Amino acid sequence: MSAMFQPVCRLFPRVSSVVGRRNFFIYTPNALTPQVDREPTWKKAEDAVQAIESGFKVFVHGCAATPNYLLEHLANHGKKAGLKDVQLIHIPTVGPALYNNPEYEGIFRSNSLFIGANCREAIAEGRADTVPIFLSEIPLLFDRKIYKLDVALIHVSPPDQHGFCSLGTSVDCTRAAVQHAKYIIAQVNKQMPRTLGDSLIHMSHIDCMVENDAPLPEIAPMIRTPEINEIARLIADNLVEDGATLQTGIGNLPDAVLHKLYNHKDLGFHSEMISDTVVNLVEKGALTNAKKNIQTGKIVCSFAMGTKKLYSFLDDNCFVAFHECDFTNNISLISQNPRVTAINTCLEIDLTGQVCSDSIGTKMYSGFGGQIDFMRGAALSLDGEGKPIIACTSTTEDGISRIVPMLKDGAGVVTTRAHVHYIVTEYGIAFLFGKNLRQRAYELIKIAHPNERENLEKAAFERFKCMPSP
Repeated sequence: MSAMFQPVCRLFPRVSSVVGRRNFFIYTPNALTPQVDREPTWKKAEDAVQAIESGFKVFVHGCAATPNYLLEHLANHGKKAGLKDVQLIHIPTVGPALYNNPEYEGIFRSNSLFIGANCREAIAEGRADTVPIFLSEIPLLFDRKIYKLDVALIHVSPPDQHGFCSLGTSVDCTRAAVQHAKYIIAQVNKQMPRTLGDSLIHMSHIDCMVENDAPLPEIAPMIRTPEINEIARLIADNLVEDGATLQTGIGNLPDAVLHKLYNHKDLGFHSEMISDTVVNLVEKGALTNAKKNIQTGKIVCSFAMGTKKLYSFLDDNCFVAFHECDFTNNISLISQNPRVTAINTCLEIDLTGQVCSDSIGTKMYSGFGGQIDFMRGAALSLDGEGKPIIACTSTTEDGISRIVPMLKDGAGVVTTRAHVHYIVTEYGIAFLFGKNLRQRAYELIKIAHPNERENLEKAAFERFKCMPSP
Protein backbone atom coordinates (compact mmCIF):
# COMPACT_ATOMS: atom_id res chain seq x y z
CA MET A 1 0.00 0.00 0.00
CA SER A 2 1.30 3.47 -0.88
CA ALA A 3 2.83 5.47 1.97
CA MET A 4 0.52 8.38 1.22
CA PHE A 5 -2.42 6.37 2.57
CA GLN A 6 -0.82 5.58 5.94
CA PRO A 7 -2.39 7.51 8.85
CA VAL A 8 -0.39 7.85 12.05
CA CYS A 9 -2.60 5.65 14.22
CA ARG A 10 -5.84 3.65 14.25
CA LEU A 11 -8.68 5.90 15.39
CA PHE A 12 -11.73 3.78 14.68
CA PRO A 13 -12.94 0.28 15.54
CA ARG A 14 -13.47 -2.71 13.33
CA VAL A 15 -17.01 -3.63 12.36
CA SER A 16 -18.39 -6.51 10.34
CA SER A 17 -19.36 -6.13 6.72
CA VAL A 18 -21.86 -8.07 4.67
CA VAL A 19 -19.05 -10.03 3.06
CA GLY A 20 -16.77 -10.57 6.02
CA ARG A 21 -14.58 -8.48 8.29
CA ARG A 22 -13.64 -4.97 7.25
CA ASN A 23 -12.05 -1.92 8.80
CA PHE A 24 -15.06 0.26 8.21
CA PHE A 25 -14.69 3.88 9.16
CA ILE A 26 -17.32 5.18 11.60
CA TYR A 27 -17.97 8.64 10.24
CA THR A 28 -18.26 11.80 12.23
CA PRO A 29 -20.06 14.71 10.56
CA ASN A 30 -16.95 16.40 9.17
CA ALA A 31 -14.22 13.76 9.29
CA LEU A 32 -12.95 11.73 6.35
CA THR A 33 -9.70 10.47 7.83
CA PRO A 34 -7.96 7.86 5.68
CA GLN A 35 -8.05 4.37 7.15
CA VAL A 36 -5.00 2.40 8.24
CA ASP A 37 -3.73 -0.37 5.96
CA ARG A 38 -6.80 -0.41 3.78
CA GLU A 39 -7.47 0.21 0.11
CA PRO A 40 -10.23 -0.90 -2.25
CA THR A 41 -10.10 -3.93 -4.49
CA TRP A 42 -10.27 -3.18 -8.20
CA LYS A 43 -12.63 -5.55 -10.01
CA LYS A 44 -14.59 -5.97 -13.19
CA ALA A 45 -18.20 -4.83 -12.87
CA GLU A 46 -19.61 -8.34 -13.23
CA ASP A 47 -17.47 -9.49 -10.30
CA ALA A 48 -18.11 -6.44 -8.12
CA VAL A 49 -21.91 -6.76 -8.13
CA GLN A 50 -21.74 -10.35 -6.90
CA ALA A 51 -21.49 -8.86 -3.40
CA ILE A 52 -25.24 -8.14 -3.68
CA GLU A 53 -27.46 -10.92 -2.39
CA SER A 54 -31.19 -11.59 -2.12
CA GLY A 55 -33.00 -9.37 0.35
CA PHE A 56 -30.31 -6.66 0.34
CA LYS A 57 -31.12 -2.96 0.62
CA VAL A 58 -28.98 -1.17 -1.96
CA PHE A 59 -28.54 2.59 -2.24
CA VAL A 60 -28.06 3.86 -5.79
CA HIS A 61 -26.32 7.18 -6.52
CA GLY A 62 -28.69 9.41 -8.49
CA CYS A 63 -29.14 12.17 -11.06
CA ALA A 64 -26.15 12.71 -13.37
CA ALA A 65 -24.09 10.43 -11.10
CA THR A 66 -26.27 7.37 -11.71
CA PRO A 67 -23.81 4.42 -11.95
CA ASN A 68 -25.43 2.96 -15.06
CA TYR A 69 -22.47 0.70 -15.84
CA LEU A 70 -22.81 -1.00 -12.45
CA LEU A 71 -26.61 -1.14 -12.75
CA GLU A 72 -26.40 -2.89 -16.11
CA HIS A 73 -24.20 -5.60 -14.63
CA LEU A 74 -26.37 -5.78 -11.51
CA ALA A 75 -29.40 -6.50 -13.70
CA ASN A 76 -27.52 -9.37 -15.36
CA HIS A 77 -26.34 -10.67 -11.98
CA GLY A 78 -29.89 -10.56 -10.64
CA LYS A 79 -31.10 -12.93 -13.34
CA LYS A 80 -28.11 -15.27 -13.39
CA ALA A 81 -27.93 -15.65 -9.62
CA GLY A 82 -31.69 -15.92 -9.18
CA LEU A 83 -31.78 -13.03 -6.73
CA LYS A 84 -35.02 -12.13 -4.98
CA ASP A 85 -36.34 -9.06 -3.21
CA VAL A 86 -33.39 -6.72 -3.71
CA GLN A 87 -34.55 -3.22 -2.83
CA LEU A 88 -32.95 -0.32 -4.74
CA ILE A 89 -33.25 2.97 -2.84
CA HIS A 90 -32.62 6.23 -4.69
CA ILE A 91 -33.58 9.76 -5.65
CA PRO A 92 -34.14 10.24 -9.43
CA THR A 93 -31.82 8.17 -11.56
CA VAL A 94 -31.01 8.96 -15.18
CA GLY A 95 -30.72 6.09 -17.62
CA PRO A 96 -32.54 2.95 -18.74
CA ALA A 97 -33.34 1.65 -15.22
CA LEU A 98 -33.53 -1.98 -16.40
CA TYR A 99 -34.47 -3.06 -12.87
CA ASN A 100 -37.89 -1.47 -13.41
CA ASN A 101 -38.72 -3.63 -16.43
CA PRO A 102 -41.46 -6.25 -15.89
CA GLU A 103 -38.99 -9.10 -16.45
CA TYR A 104 -37.17 -8.09 -13.23
CA GLU A 105 -40.27 -8.15 -11.04
CA GLY A 106 -39.52 -10.16 -7.92
CA ILE A 107 -35.77 -9.71 -8.42
CA PHE A 108 -35.53 -5.95 -7.86
CA ARG A 109 -37.95 -3.43 -6.41
CA SER A 110 -37.20 0.25 -6.84
CA ASN A 111 -37.99 2.59 -3.94
CA SER A 112 -37.93 6.22 -5.11
CA LEU A 113 -37.39 9.03 -2.63
CA PHE A 114 -38.26 11.36 -5.53
CA ILE A 115 -39.66 9.92 -8.74
CA GLY A 116 -37.78 10.17 -12.00
CA ALA A 117 -39.25 9.59 -15.44
CA ASN A 118 -37.76 6.07 -15.63
CA CYS A 119 -39.75 4.93 -12.56
CA ARG A 120 -43.24 6.35 -13.17
CA GLU A 121 -44.57 3.43 -15.18
CA ALA A 122 -43.31 0.81 -12.73
CA ILE A 123 -44.81 2.71 -9.78
CA ALA A 124 -48.14 3.13 -11.58
CA GLU A 125 -48.23 -0.61 -12.29
CA GLY A 126 -47.40 -1.58 -8.71
CA ARG A 127 -43.93 -2.96 -9.47
CA ALA A 128 -42.07 -0.17 -7.65
CA ASP A 129 -42.56 2.11 -4.67
CA THR A 130 -42.20 5.77 -3.73
CA VAL A 131 -41.74 7.52 -0.39
CA PRO A 132 -43.26 10.95 0.32
CA ILE A 133 -40.42 12.82 2.05
CA PHE A 134 -38.75 16.22 2.16
CA LEU A 135 -35.33 16.22 0.53
CA SER A 136 -33.89 17.75 3.71
CA GLU A 137 -34.99 14.73 5.73
CA ILE A 138 -33.76 11.89 3.50
CA PRO A 139 -30.41 11.61 5.34
CA LEU A 140 -32.38 10.88 8.52
CA LEU A 141 -33.55 7.60 6.99
CA PHE A 142 -29.94 6.41 7.07
CA ASP A 143 -28.76 8.25 10.18
CA ARG A 144 -31.61 6.80 12.26
CA LYS A 145 -31.26 3.31 10.77
CA ILE A 146 -34.79 3.40 9.39
CA TYR A 147 -33.17 2.14 6.18
CA LYS A 148 -30.30 -0.21 7.01
CA LEU A 149 -28.21 -0.22 3.87
CA ASP A 150 -26.27 -3.32 2.92
CA VAL A 151 -24.58 -1.87 -0.15
CA ALA A 152 -24.11 1.55 -1.77
CA LEU A 153 -23.49 1.82 -5.51
CA ILE A 154 -21.78 5.15 -6.15
CA HIS A 155 -20.11 6.99 -9.03
CA VAL A 156 -16.93 8.92 -8.27
CA SER A 157 -13.98 10.75 -9.78
CA PRO A 158 -10.61 8.94 -9.74
CA PRO A 159 -8.53 9.21 -6.56
CA ASP A 160 -6.30 12.29 -6.42
CA GLN A 161 -2.66 12.19 -5.29
CA HIS A 162 -3.83 11.90 -1.68
CA GLY A 163 -6.37 9.15 -2.38
CA PHE A 164 -9.50 11.29 -2.25
CA CYS A 165 -12.33 10.69 -4.72
CA SER A 166 -15.27 13.04 -5.24
CA LEU A 167 -18.96 12.16 -5.30
CA GLY A 168 -19.07 14.55 -8.22
CA THR A 169 -22.38 15.87 -9.41
CA SER A 170 -24.53 14.37 -6.65
CA VAL A 171 -23.77 14.78 -2.93
CA ASP A 172 -27.42 15.27 -1.76
CA CYS A 173 -28.28 12.21 0.40
CA THR A 174 -25.42 10.11 -1.00
CA ARG A 175 -22.93 11.20 1.63
CA ALA A 176 -25.25 9.97 4.40
CA ALA A 177 -25.78 6.71 2.50
CA VAL A 178 -22.06 5.94 2.22
CA GLN A 179 -21.59 6.80 5.88
CA HIS A 180 -23.93 3.98 6.84
CA ALA A 181 -23.76 1.36 4.06
CA LYS A 182 -21.94 -1.82 5.08
CA TYR A 183 -20.27 -2.25 1.69
CA ILE A 184 -19.44 0.38 -0.96
CA ILE A 185 -18.93 -0.29 -4.67
CA ALA A 186 -17.72 2.68 -6.72
CA GLN A 187 -17.85 3.22 -10.46
CA VAL A 188 -14.71 5.30 -11.11
CA ASN A 189 -14.97 7.66 -14.05
CA LYS A 190 -12.36 10.09 -15.40
CA GLN A 191 -15.21 12.23 -16.77
CA MET A 192 -16.85 12.73 -13.37
CA PRO A 193 -16.05 16.31 -12.25
CA ARG A 194 -14.14 16.62 -9.00
CA THR A 195 -16.53 18.78 -7.01
CA LEU A 196 -15.64 20.31 -3.66
CA GLY A 197 -17.35 20.77 -0.30
CA ASP A 198 -18.89 17.70 1.34
CA SER A 199 -18.27 15.61 -1.77
CA LEU A 200 -14.86 14.12 -0.96
CA ILE A 201 -14.48 10.51 0.15
CA HIS A 202 -11.14 8.78 0.70
CA MET A 203 -10.65 5.67 -1.39
CA SER A 204 -9.87 3.67 1.77
CA HIS A 205 -13.57 3.87 2.68
CA ILE A 206 -14.53 2.16 -0.57
CA ASP A 207 -14.55 -1.65 -0.70
CA CYS A 208 -14.54 -2.19 -4.42
CA MET A 209 -13.73 0.01 -7.40
CA VAL A 210 -14.76 -0.53 -11.01
CA GLU A 211 -13.21 1.56 -13.78
CA ASN A 212 -15.54 2.92 -16.45
CA ASP A 213 -14.67 5.99 -18.52
CA ALA A 214 -17.90 7.34 -20.00
CA PRO A 215 -19.66 10.69 -20.52
CA LEU A 216 -22.18 11.72 -17.89
CA PRO A 217 -25.86 11.85 -18.89
CA GLU A 218 -26.86 15.30 -20.07
CA ILE A 219 -30.12 17.23 -20.01
CA ALA A 220 -30.25 19.63 -22.92
CA PRO A 221 -32.14 22.92 -22.42
CA MET A 222 -35.77 22.61 -23.50
CA ILE A 223 -37.56 24.93 -25.91
CA ARG A 224 -39.13 27.81 -24.01
CA THR A 225 -42.66 28.65 -25.07
CA PRO A 226 -43.94 32.26 -25.16
CA GLU A 227 -45.95 31.48 -22.00
CA ILE A 228 -42.86 30.33 -20.12
CA ASN A 229 -40.88 33.34 -21.29
CA GLU A 230 -43.62 35.67 -20.07
CA ILE A 231 -43.73 34.01 -16.64
CA ALA A 232 -39.95 34.32 -16.42
CA ARG A 233 -40.15 38.01 -17.34
CA LEU A 234 -42.83 38.71 -14.73
CA ILE A 235 -40.76 37.07 -12.01
CA ALA A 236 -37.46 38.66 -13.06
CA ASP A 237 -38.90 42.18 -13.44
CA ASN A 238 -41.16 42.21 -10.38
CA LEU A 239 -39.97 39.71 -7.78
CA VAL A 240 -36.18 39.27 -8.07
CA GLU A 241 -34.17 42.14 -6.60
CA ASP A 242 -30.46 42.87 -6.82
CA GLY A 243 -28.59 41.07 -4.05
CA ALA A 244 -31.21 38.33 -3.79
CA THR A 245 -30.25 34.76 -2.92
CA LEU A 246 -31.84 32.43 -5.47
CA GLN A 247 -33.20 28.93 -5.33
CA THR A 248 -34.65 27.29 -8.40
CA GLY A 249 -36.45 23.98 -8.59
CA ILE A 250 -36.30 21.40 -11.33
CA GLY A 251 -37.76 22.23 -14.73
CA ASN A 252 -37.72 24.46 -17.74
CA LEU A 253 -39.62 27.30 -16.09
CA PRO A 254 -37.27 28.04 -13.15
CA ASP A 255 -34.38 27.80 -15.60
CA ALA A 256 -36.08 30.35 -17.85
CA VAL A 257 -36.22 32.82 -14.96
CA LEU A 258 -32.45 32.66 -14.60
CA HIS A 259 -32.11 33.60 -18.28
CA LYS A 260 -33.92 36.86 -17.55
CA LEU A 261 -31.54 37.90 -14.75
CA TYR A 262 -28.38 38.70 -16.70
CA ASN A 263 -28.69 42.43 -15.90
CA HIS A 264 -29.19 41.93 -12.17
CA LYS A 265 -26.36 42.59 -9.72
CA ASP A 266 -24.77 40.69 -6.85
CA LEU A 267 -27.14 37.74 -6.97
CA GLY A 268 -26.40 34.76 -4.77
CA PHE A 269 -27.23 31.10 -5.24
CA HIS A 270 -28.18 28.62 -2.50
CA SER A 271 -30.21 25.75 -3.90
CA GLU A 272 -30.42 21.98 -4.01
CA MET A 273 -29.80 21.96 -7.77
CA ILE A 274 -27.43 23.75 -10.12
CA SER A 275 -27.95 23.91 -13.90
CA ASP A 276 -26.22 25.35 -16.98
CA THR A 277 -28.01 28.68 -16.64
CA VAL A 278 -26.25 29.34 -13.35
CA VAL A 279 -22.96 29.14 -15.25
CA ASN A 280 -24.30 31.76 -17.68
CA LEU A 281 -25.16 34.08 -14.77
CA VAL A 282 -21.60 33.75 -13.46
CA GLU A 283 -20.16 34.51 -16.90
CA LYS A 284 -22.38 37.58 -17.21
CA GLY A 285 -21.18 38.89 -13.85
CA ALA A 286 -24.68 38.85 -12.34
CA LEU A 287 -24.01 36.04 -9.85
CA THR A 288 -21.30 36.96 -7.34
CA ASN A 289 -22.61 35.55 -4.03
CA ALA A 290 -21.10 38.66 -2.43
CA LYS A 291 -24.18 39.49 -0.34
CA LYS A 292 -24.88 36.01 1.04
CA ASN A 293 -24.57 35.30 4.74
CA ILE A 294 -24.19 31.52 4.44
CA GLN A 295 -20.91 30.71 2.66
CA THR A 296 -20.40 34.21 1.32
CA GLY A 297 -18.78 34.20 -2.09
CA LYS A 298 -19.73 30.64 -2.96
CA ILE A 299 -22.47 28.94 -4.94
CA VAL A 300 -24.08 26.40 -2.60
CA CYS A 301 -25.81 23.35 -4.08
CA SER A 302 -26.39 19.66 -3.53
CA PHE A 303 -26.58 18.12 -7.00
CA ALA A 304 -26.12 19.13 -10.63
CA MET A 305 -27.93 18.28 -13.86
CA GLY A 306 -27.11 19.81 -17.21
CA THR A 307 -24.68 19.55 -20.10
CA LYS A 308 -20.95 19.08 -20.45
CA LYS A 309 -20.57 22.85 -20.11
CA LEU A 310 -21.89 22.64 -16.55
CA TYR A 311 -19.81 19.59 -15.63
CA SER A 312 -16.63 21.30 -16.91
CA PHE A 313 -17.47 24.41 -14.89
CA LEU A 314 -17.84 22.35 -11.72
CA ASP A 315 -14.57 20.46 -12.03
CA ASP A 316 -12.18 21.46 -9.22
CA ASN A 317 -13.99 24.82 -8.92
CA CYS A 318 -13.62 26.42 -5.48
CA PHE A 319 -16.43 28.86 -6.36
CA VAL A 320 -18.95 26.02 -5.96
CA ALA A 321 -19.58 24.17 -2.69
CA PHE A 322 -21.51 20.89 -2.82
CA HIS A 323 -23.19 19.95 0.46
CA GLU A 324 -25.53 17.34 1.83
CA CYS A 325 -29.20 18.13 1.31
CA ASP A 326 -29.79 18.44 5.05
CA PHE A 327 -27.46 21.45 4.87
CA THR A 328 -28.57 23.05 1.60
CA ASN A 329 -32.24 22.55 2.48
CA ASN A 330 -32.02 23.50 6.14
CA ILE A 331 -34.70 26.15 6.67
CA SER A 332 -32.83 27.91 9.46
CA LEU A 333 -29.77 28.30 7.21
CA ILE A 334 -31.73 29.31 4.11
CA SER A 335 -33.56 32.03 6.03
CA GLN A 336 -30.30 33.74 7.04
CA ASN A 337 -29.48 34.72 3.46
CA PRO A 338 -30.65 38.07 2.08
CA ARG A 339 -33.83 38.40 0.00
CA VAL A 340 -34.24 34.65 -0.43
CA THR A 341 -36.20 34.13 -3.64
CA ALA A 342 -37.39 30.55 -4.11
CA ILE A 343 -38.84 29.68 -7.52
CA ASN A 344 -40.62 26.33 -7.86
CA THR A 345 -43.26 24.79 -10.10
CA CYS A 346 -46.40 22.72 -9.69
CA LEU A 347 -48.95 20.62 -11.54
CA GLU A 348 -52.21 22.04 -10.18
CA ILE A 349 -53.57 24.70 -7.77
CA ASP A 350 -57.04 24.91 -6.28
CA LEU A 351 -58.94 28.14 -5.57
CA THR A 352 -57.85 28.17 -1.93
CA GLY A 353 -54.15 27.99 -2.85
CA GLN A 354 -53.46 24.31 -2.27
CA VAL A 355 -50.57 23.27 -4.50
CA CYS A 356 -50.18 19.78 -5.97
CA SER A 357 -46.65 19.12 -7.23
CA ASP A 358 -46.11 15.38 -6.92
CA SER A 359 -49.07 13.64 -8.57
CA ILE A 360 -51.66 13.87 -11.31
CA GLY A 361 -54.71 12.67 -9.44
CA THR A 362 -53.72 9.31 -8.01
CA LYS A 363 -50.85 8.81 -10.47
CA MET A 364 -47.56 9.61 -8.77
CA TYR A 365 -45.37 11.88 -10.87
CA SER A 366 -42.43 13.29 -8.89
CA GLY A 367 -42.08 14.03 -5.18
CA PHE A 368 -41.77 16.63 -2.44
CA GLY A 369 -38.13 17.37 -3.11
CA GLY A 370 -37.03 20.69 -1.69
CA GLN A 371 -40.10 22.75 -2.51
CA ILE A 372 -41.34 23.16 1.06
CA ASP A 373 -37.83 23.51 2.46
CA PHE A 374 -37.22 26.59 0.32
CA MET A 375 -40.75 27.94 0.42
CA ARG A 376 -40.42 28.09 4.21
CA GLY A 377 -36.84 29.33 4.12
CA ALA A 378 -37.89 32.24 1.90
CA ALA A 379 -41.04 33.00 3.90
CA LEU A 380 -39.07 33.06 7.16
CA SER A 381 -36.15 35.13 5.82
CA LEU A 382 -34.66 37.02 8.72
CA ASP A 383 -34.56 40.24 6.70
CA GLY A 384 -38.29 39.97 5.95
CA GLU A 385 -37.65 40.30 2.22
CA GLY A 386 -37.92 36.69 1.11
CA LYS A 387 -40.26 35.66 -1.71
CA PRO A 388 -41.63 32.10 -1.95
CA ILE A 389 -42.86 31.69 -5.54
CA ILE A 390 -44.85 28.94 -7.25
CA ALA A 391 -44.92 29.36 -11.03
CA CYS A 392 -46.80 27.46 -13.71
CA THR A 393 -48.41 27.99 -17.08
CA SER A 394 -52.15 28.66 -16.81
CA THR A 395 -52.91 25.47 -18.77
CA THR A 396 -51.22 22.16 -19.53
CA GLU A 397 -49.95 21.30 -23.03
CA ASP A 398 -53.38 19.72 -23.57
CA GLY A 399 -55.18 22.95 -22.71
CA ILE A 400 -56.40 21.84 -19.26
CA SER A 401 -56.49 24.57 -16.63
CA ARG A 402 -53.92 24.25 -13.85
CA ILE A 403 -56.02 26.52 -11.63
CA VAL A 404 -59.03 24.43 -10.63
CA PRO A 405 -62.00 24.64 -8.22
CA MET A 406 -60.73 21.55 -6.39
CA LEU A 407 -57.71 19.31 -6.86
CA LYS A 408 -58.23 16.05 -8.70
CA ASP A 409 -59.32 13.05 -6.64
CA GLY A 410 -56.22 11.59 -5.07
CA ALA A 411 -53.99 14.58 -5.82
CA GLY A 412 -51.41 15.25 -3.13
CA VAL A 413 -50.87 18.61 -1.46
CA VAL A 414 -47.17 19.42 -1.36
CA THR A 415 -47.36 23.13 -0.57
CA THR A 416 -50.35 23.88 1.64
CA ARG A 417 -52.54 26.95 1.30
CA ALA A 418 -50.90 28.30 4.45
CA HIS A 419 -47.45 28.05 2.85
CA VAL A 420 -48.37 29.85 -0.36
CA HIS A 421 -47.31 33.45 -0.96
CA TYR A 422 -46.84 34.16 -4.67
CA ILE A 423 -48.45 32.30 -7.59
CA VAL A 424 -47.34 33.33 -11.10
CA THR A 425 -48.75 32.40 -14.51
CA GLU A 426 -48.30 34.11 -17.87
CA TYR A 427 -51.33 36.28 -16.97
CA GLY A 428 -49.87 37.84 -13.86
CA ILE A 429 -48.86 37.53 -10.22
CA ALA A 430 -51.23 36.57 -7.42
CA PHE A 431 -50.14 37.39 -3.86
CA LEU A 432 -52.10 35.14 -1.50
CA PHE A 433 -50.39 35.56 1.86
CA GLY A 434 -52.84 36.92 4.44
CA LYS A 435 -55.81 36.77 2.10
CA ASN A 436 -59.04 34.97 2.96
CA LEU A 437 -60.56 32.31 0.73
CA ARG A 438 -62.77 34.56 -1.40
CA GLN A 439 -59.85 36.97 -1.90
CA ARG A 440 -57.60 34.09 -2.88
CA ALA A 441 -60.14 32.85 -5.40
CA TYR A 442 -60.36 36.37 -6.87
CA GLU A 443 -56.57 36.66 -7.25
CA LEU A 444 -56.18 33.19 -8.75
CA ILE A 445 -59.04 33.62 -11.22
CA LYS A 446 -57.35 36.82 -12.48
CA ILE A 447 -54.24 34.86 -13.49
CA ALA A 448 -56.10 31.83 -14.87
CA HIS A 449 -56.54 31.37 -18.61
CA PRO A 450 -59.29 33.76 -19.85
CA ASN A 451 -61.32 30.86 -21.21
CA GLU A 452 -61.51 29.34 -17.71
CA ARG A 453 -62.34 32.39 -15.63
CA GLU A 454 -66.13 32.34 -15.89
CA ASN A 455 -66.37 28.67 -14.88
CA LEU A 456 -63.90 29.22 -12.04
CA GLU A 457 -65.95 32.15 -10.77
CA LYS A 458 -69.12 30.05 -10.75
CA ALA A 459 -67.33 27.22 -8.98
CA ALA A 460 -65.96 29.65 -6.40
CA PHE A 461 -69.47 30.97 -5.68
CA GLU A 462 -70.82 27.43 -5.25
CA ARG A 463 -67.97 26.56 -2.89
CA PHE A 464 -67.80 29.71 -0.76
CA LYS A 465 -71.44 30.88 -1.08
CA CYS A 466 -70.23 34.33 -2.01
CA MET A 467 -68.58 35.99 -4.99
CA PRO A 468 -64.79 36.14 -5.14
CA SER A 469 -63.70 39.71 -4.49
CA PRO A 470 -60.58 41.74 -3.67
